[in-house]
Amino acid sequence: MPMKVKLWGVRGSLPSPQPPQEIEQRLKDTLESFLEQGFGKREAAKFLSSLPIHKRGGFGGNTPCCEVFTENTILLVDGGSGIRRKGYELLAGPCGKGEGEIHLLMSHLHWDHVIGIPFFVPIFISGNTIHVYAVQKEVEETFRVLFRKPNFPVPYEALGAEIIYHVLEPRKPSTIGDITFTPYLLDHTDPAWGFRFEHNGRTLSYCLDTECTRAGREELGPDLPLYQNVNVLIIDAQYSLPEAIEKVNWGHAAATIALDIAMREGIEKVIFTHHDPAASDEKIAVVSRQTEAYEAYELKQARKAGMPLKEVQWMFAQEEMVVDV
Repeated sequence: MPMKVKLWGVRGSLPSPQPPQEIEQRLKDTLESFLEQGFGKREAAKFLSSLPIHKRGGFGGNTPCCEVFTENTILLVDGGSGIRRKGYELLAGPCGKGEGEIHLLMSHLHWDHVIGIPFFVPIFISGNTIHVYAVQKEVEETFRVLFRKPNFPVPYEALGAEIIYHVLEPRKPSTIGDITFTPYLLDHTDPAWGFRFEHNGRTLSYCLDTECTRAGREELGPDLPLYQNVNVLIIDAQYSLPEAIEKVNWGHAAATIALDIAMREGIEKVIFTHHDPAASDEKIAVVSRQTEAYEAYELKQARKAGMPLKEVQWMFAQEEMVVDV
């Protein structure tokens, strides 16, 4: 089995569920389109599969949590609100019996990346062990604050699981099971660390939150390996390009900026994520079309200059999507 990745949360900043009025309008538009195109009553699945993501289920509203897994190893990355659903899934296995061992890597400690921790059910079950890994030495203090009144009714001392903290050294590889991972510095307002995951000659890089202010190879310096010889890149694309220009030093990038790096380094597949909470599914679809046009222009210009860039497979992340590395 190859290394795979599942995205349990793809929004940035804060959870952004759709209001009922938007869901109702989408349902109305879908039903009208179904009838206008002449589909029959037994063709609902066929019709839905023909719709783009933004007209179907949308991209999702939970904040970041990523599962990197092989046949023998599971690593979770970040504890945004998406980790809640993963926690329910884990209850069907050893975690539900108090016999589970979980490995959780933290890129950084902003609220959108820790907000799901108090709702991660395995942490309450006696007998479970949760290993937390971070470059930031204050990770334990942050977890304790999450469970401190009046923030949360259950105190940290009452948690059933044993929590063991591991401080990672920057740019030094560690191995859990059959996956090796290495933290590299990102470009964020507070220090945030991306992770390069390696398994059986395949590589996944996870890069949230980053503004990509260091885009060139010389600028990236010791953090360049995060983007080199990578098969799948999961990267911050919270803003459209005009928004990224307007919000300099906010710590987030646009898909076009990340795409430049991916084309230069020959990355096979890119997943754009950390969608802005204020961006509707329709707006994300518009940015996707703008990214497509930008890529076509860049490839054309490169061919004219006799410096062909490698075409990249890319997509905007949808909650609970699974990607082979």
